[in-house]
Amino acid sequence: MRKNKRTYSTVWIIIFLIVLTIFFIPDEKFDGLIQDMLNNYTKENPVESNSTIDSNETINSDLYSQNAILINLDEEKILMEKHSEEIIFPASLTKIMTTLVAIENLEDLQKRILLPESMFSDLYTANASMAGFLPNEKAAAIDLLYGAMLPSGAEASIGLANEIAGSEAAFVQLMNEKAKQIGMKDTHFTNATGLHHRNHYSSVKDFSVLLEYALKNQTFRTIFTAERYSTSPSNLHPDGITFKSSMFKNLNSANLMGEEIIGGKTGYTEQAGLCLASIAEINGREYLLITAGANGNHQTEQYNITDAIEVYKQIRF
Repeated sequence: MRKNKRTYSTVWIIIFLIVLTIFFIPDEKFDGLIQDMLNNYTKENPVESNSTIDSNETINSDLYSQNAILINLDEEKILMEKHSEEIIFPASLTKIMTTLVAIENLEDLQKRILLPESMFSDLYTANASMAGFLPNEKAAAIDLLYGAMLPSGAEASIGLANEIAGSEAAFVQLMNEKAKQIGMKDTHFTNATGLHHRNHYSSVKDFSVLLEYALKNQTFRTIFTAERYSTSPSNLHPDGITFKSSMFKNLNSANLMGEEIIGGKTGYTEQAGLCLASIAEINGREYLLITAGANGNHQTEQYNITDAIEVYKQIRF
């Protein structure tokens, strides 16, 4: 970067003042003089508005979320961390792994999968989030994948798990094997939905590893970045169902940066707080942000979305 004459002059004056104070100027007067010089230097040499974030220190991590990690995907560089290796409850961020493992194990995305009535009662009892499929519906596998990711449908997740592995428990083994394979050191899954369990845990750093890996799968990326999706007709929904991403719904209500945050998955349980895994494209570069542990619930301000907007704004400006 070129430095103008004013920059060099300011630097030499500051050096001169440091030498001068050692011998002649009382400490309290020198402190004020130096502060004035620094203030003037800052005004005369502002940071350019299109500068790129390139270090942890330039991102403000004073967030609502208790845990966070921001990564420049193009450079594979961590830009900000906040308790990133601390154990968290991932809530519905779990469905990122569920969706990835399902995609990697499905041979035919158009195959019809039965959602038996017997699997719904436990989900209703647990007050799990649902996509809108009905008991005994036969839905296409691709529709279940979108149903798991966009509206965070637990019935879609369990339907996929049963089809692929024969049971949710067997499918969870595949999830844990995948976690180990890709280097998620502090993660253990006990279910495919993200419903709270004390032994169902991870870290935002592990989820950054997972999402970075998953985004290399084009089918996953297409689903993850979808704002809206309409299913094909089924035996119980002849007109199909239209899903809208829970993240984009809340992001649009904030009316900020919708053109730059290009994909995401929300999560919430009382124990996990508000969580978000998202990606943004800013100044031609792609960034990944995982946050967890923000106070609030579905009825409050969505502080996970607020944090994402704040962090990505700092990159943009």
